[in-house]
Amino acid sequence: MIKLGRYLIFLLALIAVLTTASCKRKQYIFTQGVVWTTEYHIKYEATANLNDSIQQLFKAIDESASAYNKNSLISAINDNKSDAVDAFFVKLYNKALEVNRASSGLYDPTVMPLVNAWGFGYKSGQLPTQAQLDSILMFVGIEHTSLNGKRIVKDDPRVQFDFSSIAKGMACDEVAAMLERNGVENYMVEIGGEVVARGVNQIGQSWHVSIDMPEPDGSDGAQHNSALVITLNGQAVATSGNYRKFKESGGKKLSHIVNPKTGSSETSRLLSVSIVAPDCMSADAWATACMALGEEKTKAMMQGNDTLGVMTISVNDDGDFVIWSNKRFADMVIE
Repeated sequence: MIKLGRYLIFLLALIAVLTTASCKRKQYIFTQGVVWTTEYHIKYEATANLNDSIQQLFKAIDESASAYNKNSLISAINDNKSDAVDAFFVKLYNKALEVNRASSGLYDPTVMPLVNAWGFGYKSGQLPTQAQLDSILMFVGIEHTSLNGKRIVKDDPRVQFDFSSIAKGMACDEVAAMLERNGVENYMVEIGGEVVARGVNQIGQSWHVSIDMPEPDGSDGAQHNSALVITLNGQAVATSGNYRKFKESGGKKLSHIVNPKTGSSETSRLLSVSIVAPDCMSADAWATACMALGEEKTKAMMQGNDTLGVMTISVNDDGDFVIWSNKRFADMVIE
């Protein structure tokens, strides 16, 4: 009886171990929703649902970096109620400074007053005159700011930051880092079209990411026609365009891309730029920078770049789409 009892105890323990192992078997988990007025889609292979951690990250980034959240850290800095910064702000600032210098100042996170003046920010009104733009340009430029430890220094109190062009990219990177800390090796994180991916999908293939064609005039923004598809593994891709977010005045389209040098709303034949980079924050920043650089300067700068993959979509005199990419990007395209 004693031996039988021991055997039964051993058998029950073995069943418990096997049951626990079965419950912790890895599976692909999918979560989606809306954050910062845009959709997100996240798929990852894990033993547990990590949605609570994802939501906590979204909340923390919003409370830090959203200029549209009046209670955020960046809003306090913009309103000169505080000069204290956190780790998210430091990451955004340092990446913005890096791309600002590399793009000859055509990417700049201090464009918030110009964005507001054109009605694309958290303020709206009549379109600005050139005199008004000239007065704003006097205090636009990251060179008017500096980091001093955990403090941001502004040489003019009217300087305001807008990190919306790279905040989604940073959020993708932060979610990816959180997944990896939890042992996730295969994942795809997409927020508003910005994507970071690693490993393989549920059928064992590298992640495939579709790059949208610009939408025709009159589109409701709901359709997504693919220009091409790329493979993504251990990298990120971001796209910036002027065909979705714009306003019309006097028969002209005014883009939300504002040139920090001239204060003008950028209008050109360049409709979108997609960037592949080692991290999504870099891809996000460079996509916006290239939209401000324009088609020819982007091609000249990125033609031989072996770190950043670049694809542009522009329109020619006949109204046809023209797609260009450097070799780094072309090597990732699925034929």
